[in-house]
Parts: sequence; C-alpha cells; structure tokens
Amino acid sequence: MRNIISLAHISIDGFMAGPGGDMSFLSMNDEMADHIYPLIATVDTSVYGRVTYQMMEGYWPSVVGSPTATEHEKHHAHWYTNVRKIVASRTITSKDPTVRVIGDDIVGAVRAEKETTGGDIMIFASPSLTHTLAAAGLVDQYMLTFQPVIVGAGLRLFEHVETRSKLELRASKTFRNGVIAAHYVMKR
Repeated sequence: MRNIISLAHISIDGFMAGPGGDMSFLSMNDEMADHIYPLIATVDTSVYGRVTYQMMEGYWPSVVGSPTATEHEKHHAHWYTNVRKIVASRTITSKDPTVRVIGDDIVGAVRAEKETTGGDIMIFASPSLTHTLAAAGLVDQYMLTFQPVIVGAGLRLFEHVETRSKLELRASKTFRNGVIAAHYVMKR
C-alpha cells in the first residue's frame, strides 16, 4: 500500500496563508531545497486542491526553460511537469494526460489510488483537501516546514479537527534561516 504524505509550509501558529491568502512569510532557499526535493523523489502522484493546482500550474511549467531559474527550480519544474496529478475540483477541466480532475468523491479516488502499486502520493498544501483526506484516515505522514513567524489569522493547515491523532517524529532539521523541517508519521 502506498503512503499518502501531506507536505505543507506553515507559520509556527499553524497558518499556511495569512489574511487574504498572503503567503509572503513563506521562505524557500537552496539549503531547504537540498533537504526537501530528495524527499519528493519517492512521489509519483501528487494531489492538489483546485486553488493550489492553479497556483502551481501558473508557475512551474514556465520555469522549465527559464534562463533565470536555479538548478533546484528547474529540477522541480521537470518533476512537476511529469508527475501524475490528481486535482479535486468541480469547476476545472484539463486535457493534460498527467492530470486527472476529480469532481466528486475525492476520498474514494485517493483511497483507490492508495491501493495501487507505485511510489508515494503527496498532497501539496491544499489545506481543505488535507482536512478531508485526514478525516477519512488516509494521511499517513506529514512533512512540515515551520516558518519562524506568527501570522495570527488566515488559513490553517489543521482546522476543525474532530479526533486526536498521535504522530511519531521520523526526522527533523533546522535551517540557517530559522525554518524547521519536521517529518511525522501517523501512529495507528
């Protein structure tokens, strides 16, 4: 059975975005990329909510041939272009053969995908989708980067959690910019 991993960058008070969707407090640099991108190498299927997918789709494809992109950015852009994507949306469509849009029963679709053979499945940001899949017991791991900022309000990664979940710390790393990466596995 494949692992489903939630990857999110959050403030220390648990926000993925501040008021109005502000994500300017998030930082990413080469040191962090050296740590995070190898972890993504095990992933052959990515899962996005509509908003996150449109944000990624609006950025990563243009990086592939960009002369100003870093090697890390180009590497990730190639990965993004080729990875299979599941997108939860009732309003968009895609003709891209790497994209499967699921309008209804995203839980059933992701549960079925988890039962197939392949690499890891990763949810990128997409807090509402993460809430839904976690409530269905499908999230196996959390890879979080805690940004050294208190945002105070906005969009939380963990919202309306109804049951307590115990996690086991698999690994952690502190970066020079004050960001802390933590990799947790669900204890079941």
